[in-house]
Amino acid sequence: MKFAIPTANGKLCQHFGHCEIFTFVEVNEETKEIIKTEEVIPPPHQPGILPPWVAELGATVILAGGMGGRAQQLFAQQGVKVIAGCPSKSPEKIVADYLNGALETGVNSCDNSHCGNH
Repeated sequence: MKFAIPTANGKLCQHFGHCEIFTFVEVNEETKEIIKTEEVIPPPHQPGILPPWVAELGATVILAGGMGGRAQQLFAQQGVKVIAGCPSKSPEKIVADYLNGALETGVNSCDNSHCGNH
């Protein structure tokens, strides 16, 4: 299982389309242990470019802060599950919380019209 987390300064970035780095965290689903963590610079921001890029890198889940509805649809079309409203914590902490059923998601900060095209 592989997660994609948009990050800035080592923590989840609330606006996924404007983050500096995507942190990809690969885990063993049975043991819930992190196998590998990799930071990758995303392609220059354009509408619709990130969902296929994330999928090509093998991620099956994206843990994000805010994400517009259109972007969520595009990720779903690529077979990537979206978990929005994640807190600004380290990627490893967010993944561990998700795997242990302890991830608390809040309000999707992009769940409004001005973020619809991210």
